[in-house]
Amino acid sequence: MKSITINGSQRESVGKKSTKALRNAGQVPCVLYGGDKPVHFSADEIAFSKLVYTPNAHTVVITMDNGESYNAIMQDIQFHPVTDRILHIDFYQLHEGKPITMEVPVHFVGNSKGVKAGGVLRKNSRRLRVKALPKNLPDFIEVDITPLKLGNKLYVTALENDLYKIMHSENTVVCQIKRARAAMVLEVEDEDEELEEGAEGTEATAEGAEAPAEASEAQE
Repeated sequence: MKSITINGSQRESVGKKSTKALRNAGQVPCVLYGGDKPVHFSADEIAFSKLVYTPNAHTVVITMDNGESYNAIMQDIQFHPVTDRILHIDFYQLHEGKPITMEVPVHFVGNSKGVKAGGVLRKNSRRLRVKALPKNLPDFIEVDITPLKLGNKLYVTALENDLYKIMHSENTVVCQIKRARAAMVLEVEDEDEELEEGAEGTEATAEGAEAPAEASEAQE
């Protein structure tokens, strides 16, 4: 998985007053968990743009001004309810031999047979939680929709991998090919036309059957 480097400064004070001062200075207060004790630090808000404002998943290398460095993933983030500015971020430290759970994006590839037949691809799960060792965390999970026909569903069980475990129930639908409403309307209209044509044919047959009877009465 690709990694982003964040240059941070360790925080000496963690009170509300110092936190407010950091935000006013364009800094984001952060906490790193997963080690012997939490590490409080701050970094420029702009440094998180490639980590936060992207659909891709990344690990993070947090480099402190005291020379220490940590590998981590973003665990939680808080935004201002009005301005959407980043208020706080929690990170979790990665350890090489310890599995970690995180969400990764799903990339859909291919051209479904069902879509070619007039269906619509519904993406039920755009991100999936996976558990893996840090070195095995995927950048994304690729899903080939080519074999899917109208009405088919693709479940997470079809995406099993030896390098990571998908942390969803077996009946979780990743995507499906739904029949387009327009196609359904056309089918109903075609069926109505066939019924009308059948009814006209029946009436014509009935009229034709009455004709000989009338002719027979005329002969009498």
